[in-house]
Amino acid sequence: MASFSEACPDLGQPCYDACVEHGFVRGVRLERERVPDFGRYPFDIPAVRDLETLDLDPGVTFFIGENGSGKSTLLEAIAIILGLNPEGGSQNFTLAERPSESELHRYLTPIRSHRRPRRRFFLRAESLFNVATEVERLGLIGDMALGWEALHERSHGEAFLWLLRDRFLPGGLYLLDEPEAALSPKRQLAMLTRMHDLVEGGPQLLIATHSPILMAYPGACIYELDEEGLKRVRYEDTEHVQITRDFLAQPARFLKHLLDDGSGR
Repeated sequence: MASFSEACPDLGQPCYDACVEHGFVRGVRLERERVPDFGRYPFDIPAVRDLETLDLDPGVTFFIGENGSGKSTLLEAIAIILGLNPEGGSQNFTLAERPSESELHRYLTPIRSHRRPRRRFFLRAESLFNVATEVERLGLIGDMALGWEALHERSHGEAFLWLLRDRFLPGGLYLLDEPEAALSPKRQLAMLTRMHDLVEGGPQLLIATHSPILMAYPGACIYELDEEGLKRVRYEDTEHVQITRDFLAQPARFLKHLLDDGSGR
């Protein structure tokens, strides 16, 4: 069982029980007795197969791992049980261009705190185009009270940052799936600044990412999903950080190894 309250003393983080009032969702629980078959997708994913209760940081929680490790599948399921559209948007969005979500959400139960978020939003880099189209369909553009702009008139990255700046407000619950896909390294730094502004206002963020820049956010809880399951890790111990750091220190050596002997294929 992944437990933030048990892990934080070892990682030098503030005690979960002391700051739980700052979060909206304390965690999620897999109703294992109801799971029909742990031998089929998505229950055969190691991070899901061994899941019991997953405690969430009241501030920022990251899910990291290789492609196929289940981080986006888990984040999507959490979004659905919190009343959000699997393709992204706020709790009022109902777009469904191509339903593809797994059935994991049917067997997850949220563990809520007594607080309720002022706003909820699920932001997926891969479906931002669909969200922009839904904004137009709902007639939200141009209404000063609603504050939406025409996202299709912005670049992918600009639209993403606009949402972070203008639609994400303090006191909200925000889930982001691989936001770095839309952002340059410089814009990822801008996102860190915006995250900090938000966190000081008491929101909760759950983020699936590959970005060593984003996961460097101070005090964040990082869960790594791999073939052994799911565990909490230190930032400096993540493979993302180690590979990026080593490559940037000696790119010529890495390229020689990868390209000369074909080991990167």
